Amino acid sequence: MPAIVKLQLSVEALAEVIFSLNLEEKRQLQEIIEQQIFAAEEALYEDDAETQAEIQAVRAEYAVGEYVTMDEYLTKRSNQG
Repeated sequence: MPAIVKLQLSVEALAEVIFSLNLEEKRQLQEIIEQQIFAAEEALYEDDAETQAEIQAVRAEYAVGEYVTMDEYLTKRSNQG
């Protein structure tokens, strides 16, 4: 198992390290950062009361049949025009 080392770097020092990376390394770093951002945003959404209320409202509509599938929507739309 690889050792974990925590460093404290200034943003400027981190930027210098990033500038020294080759293109493939920068892409790998970008992927790691994007995954971290996605996970952090997901955590925020899970804790957001407004988002939770919207999810519950949609689930309630779905439970009583107040929904239309994408195919039904497209069929209805094409029949209108």
